[in-house]
Amino acid sequence: MSRIGKRPVTIPSGVTATVEGQTVKMKGPKGQLQFVVHDDVEVKLDKNVVKVNPRFDTNRAVALYGTARAQIANLVAGVTKGFEKKLEITGVGYRAAMQGKNLQLALGYSHDVVYPIPEGIQIAVPKPTEITITGSDIQRVGQVAAEIRAYRPPEPYKGKGVKYVDEFIFRKEGKKK
Repeated sequence: MSRIGKRPVTIPSGVTATVEGQTVKMKGPKGQLQFVVHDDVEVKLDKNVVKVNPRFDTNRAVALYGTARAQIANLVAGVTKGFEKKLEITGVGYRAAMQGKNLQLALGYSHDVVYPIPEGIQIAVPKPTEITITGSDIQRVGQVAAEIRAYRPPEPYKGKGVKYVDEFIFRKEGKKK
C-alpha cells in the first residue's frame, strides 16, 4: 500500500477546490489547474481536505492512488506558490536573451535558437548564462526546461551546454598521447 496516498491533502485558505466526478479543480492566487484522476481511484472532498482511496484491491489501483494524491498535492502547491526550474549555460559564446515573447539562445550553432514561450509559463534571464522558468503547473515547467536543455545537453569532456543548476555532470578525461 502507498504511504503517500494515505495522507490527506489539506487545502489552504485562499484556494478553492472542487471535485466533479474524476476531475479535481483548484483555483488560487497563481491561477487555476485541474487534474483528471484515473477511474481506479476514488476522490472525496471533505471541507478543506481531499482524500484519495483505491476503488479496487488491485496492484494497478494501489499504484495509481499514490500518484493521484501526489498530483493533487502538486495542484495545491502550484496555485499557491508555483514552481521554478533554473538552467545554467556553460560555454564560450553561449548565452540567452529575451526577445519579446521568445527566448533567444546562442548555443554554438550557425544560427540562434528561438524558443517561443508557451502560455502559462514565465521565463526570466537574470544573467546571460542563467534561465529561470516559473509557472503554476509542475509538468509544464519541467517540460519547458527539458525542451530548452535538449537544444544543447551538457557534454562530459568540457561540460559545455545547458544544464539544470542542481545537475551534476560526470566529467571524462580526454584522449592522451
